[in-house]
Amino acid sequence: MTTRTTPPDSPGSPGSPATAGLVLAGMCGLQAGAALTTGLYPAVGTAGVVTLRLCFAAAVLCALWRPGLRRDRVTGRRWDRGTLATVIATGTLLTVHHLTYYGAVVRIPLGAATTVEFLGPFALALAGSRRAPDLARALLALAGVVLLGAGGLALDPVGVALAAVAGACWAGYILLAGRLARRVAGGGGLALAVGWGALLSLPFGVASGGAALLRPGVLALGLAVAVLSSVLPYSLQFEAIRRLSPRVFGLLTSLEPAVGALIGLLFLGQRLAAAQWIGIAAVACASALAARSSGRPEPRAQATDRQLTPAAEAS
Repeated sequence: MTTRTTPPDSPGSPGSPATAGLVLAGMCGLQAGAALTTGLYPAVGTAGVVTLRLCFAAAVLCALWRPGLRRDRVTGRRWDRGTLATVIATGTLLTVHHLTYYGAVVRIPLGAATTVEFLGPFALALAGSRRAPDLARALLALAGVVLLGAGGLALDPVGVALAAVAGACWAGYILLAGRLARRVAGGGGLALAVGWGALLSLPFGVASGGAALLRPGVLALGLAVAVLSSVLPYSLQFEAIRRLSPRVFGLLTSLEPAVGALIGLLFLGQRLAAAQWIGIAAVACASALAARSSGRPEPRAQATDRQLTPAAEAS
């Protein structure tokens, strides 16, 4: 079997600034799109927003990658049952995540919803830790999350519960998307997963938004949300997941509560207490340390890299 190695300082290196930048850019797009959806909720409801986002995202991704329904267009290999099951499971998790996360954002501030949602990736990062420094970084991130959630603001318990479910779905997505990225070359697997998620959300969206989904203004805003929140972030993060272990990716996404809080402040006027700004600094520090340490892949990650020949990616 051919061994493929990546120079330590190249963009494809697990510890390179470019890989960490993919994760950060994806998070900024996700949170900016979440803020933009506030103009859609009154017209089409939460489920309508999710349907618009996924349908537009699926159309753009399928146009870009043109995935085959029976075989991988890049390698020519036929889809096996395991790959199709991973596509369906990934798309299902995306749909449930979107429905619960946007349901949370309607009820609690964006920063708080994102903070609670982060507990899913955090649990994933903590579960995969084997060394004391990993645990210390995860605990630092947790301390930042706790401070971000402080400030005396009363939170709707339903919103908090929905954000927690979204976090669990996001943790599952990290695991499944990593598996899908290794099974399918390029972005065809992601396009199919988002397409399945769009079909799954359609009945809920039509029931929620009805004919309002076809208004020109709603469609234009829905397209903008889809590009910001789905097409760009998922494409960037999907490539990052291909290069990183789930543990490292989960730790890098610990910056997302800080990004959500800042977007909420800049675009929605949601101010933060002093303790919450300290929390932002703690989470950012944990993320920076994780990005720096990710240049030392774990034995399991190294073994995975050795298998990423074109034939192995399609298997």
